[in-house]
Amino acid sequence: MLKIMLNKSLVAGLLLLPAATVFGQKKDIPTPQWRPRYHFTPEKNWMNDPSGLFYLNGEYHLYYQHNPLENVWGHMSWGHAVSRDLIGWKHLQVAIPEIETKDTTTWIFSGSAVIDKNNTSGFGTKKDPAIVAIFTANQPKQKKESQYIAYSNDGGLSYTQYQGNPVIDINKKDFRDPAVFWHDDTKQWVMTVAMVDEHQVRIYGSKDLKKWDVLSDFGPAGYTRYGWECPSLLPINVEGGSKVKWVMLVSSGSERGPLMQYFIGDFDGISFKDDNEGKKVRVLNYGDAYYAAIEWRDAPQNKKILLGWLQNGARETFPWKGQMSIPHDLSLKAIEDGLVLIQSPSSVVAKVLSGYALEKSLLEKNLVINDTRINLNKERPFTGNSYWLEAEFNLGDAKKVGFNLVENPDVTKNVMVGYDAVNQRLYIDGSTGEVNNKSRRNQMLLAPMKPINGVIKLQVLVDNSSLEVFGNGGEKVISTMIYPDANATNLSVFAEGKGVLKYLKIWDFKQGK
Repeated sequence: MLKIMLNKSLVAGLLLLPAATVFGQKKDIPTPQWRPRYHFTPEKNWMNDPSGLFYLNGEYHLYYQHNPLENVWGHMSWGHAVSRDLIGWKHLQVAIPEIETKDTTTWIFSGSAVIDKNNTSGFGTKKDPAIVAIFTANQPKQKKESQYIAYSNDGGLSYTQYQGNPVIDINKKDFRDPAVFWHDDTKQWVMTVAMVDEHQVRIYGSKDLKKWDVLSDFGPAGYTRYGWECPSLLPINVEGGSKVKWVMLVSSGSERGPLMQYFIGDFDGISFKDDNEGKKVRVLNYGDAYYAAIEWRDAPQNKKILLGWLQNGARETFPWKGQMSIPHDLSLKAIEDGLVLIQSPSSVVAKVLSGYALEKSLLEKNLVINDTRINLNKERPFTGNSYWLEAEFNLGDAKKVGFNLVENPDVTKNVMVGYDAVNQRLYIDGSTGEVNNKSRRNQMLLAPMKPINGVIKLQVLVDNSSLEVFGNGGEKVISTMIYPDANATNLSVFAEGKGVLKYLKIWDFKQGK
């Protein structure tokens, strides 16, 4: 759950922007040009962290931090939506509203939801199990955070607060974001929760979701300059075999805004041990917007599907604020540097693309690009800024290759997505198109990445106000927010030096399905 320590980081970045950009914006002006078409947004009002992801009866359930009253942070409650394909969403009523009593305000901060199949809690039956939500109760008047549970007997539409709340209370101000799963080997529920200022993840165990015992602590480890939030611990298969390793995800602030790191190791039902003994910082996403990601653990075919919140940054959108990333399929892959977490746009989304968009295959393959740019708009069925492209470059002797996105008609402003072969880096360059929207520090976003046999692969997801780039099949990911002008819809491909565009495919999204 995003709180003050990350806001400080964001404010520090905003102070580097021109004053008129930050302080001269008008609020409550509709911005339909920036509403994404295939990334999730609420119908209206503020949204931040995803919470309580579960899959039931063919539907993916998404709860999210939501202010149902205003388009700013506050009145924290759990919004709710469901989808069968992770693109088309049905908006539902607020599932867990804030609790207001005479003496206390309780905001419903981030957490998780589980299907209690064995009725360990007694809130349902084995035939008709309850869905149990586990979340942080933030009580600002008492300056305290504790862990609450609530249960649903109507498929997650509404919840009843447990009369024995809180189920965990250690009388701390910053103690939040429980993620709960069933650990079959030890026949217990396991919770990870953030000890924010200590840079630790506390691990609890429970037989019934009501009584929790401390099992162990993980951390401090990795990056510790800012407080830790939104921990999650999950088993992931290593590609090419049956080996399973455990991955710990942690969110925090950084000098450039939000940051997520991950640790790879083993979990024995009591403690998590990092393979690198906490000495290595592994970055999950190299952008300046991705935060608080958690996963669907129970998706079909045992998929682990990660979903993160993309922060708006300096610009206002209306009547909504905040969007989710594209869902990412997770796997582990062994490379020369060891195991790395692979994130690719979810196959659940990819297999239904043609139903939501007009597919346009560019049949010209092995296009030689010799120190120039080639306009691609004539190849596109639409001219908007909601599209998805996949490309493969043979670097040859090119120093850089890539695409100019959201380019204005006189070709003076754009956002570049490319690969720097000299320095072996994937990058997003917003130094012309986003100069008034980002701090100088964030106008160039970089991720170290090596070519594979002289070839690099890119998946570029442009969705009106978001940009997500996946390099080499998800080995590196950069997510950011962009705010192009209405006429900045050009797309071109470029090379500095001589390179070959081996393959290109574009899906242009229509308005709706």
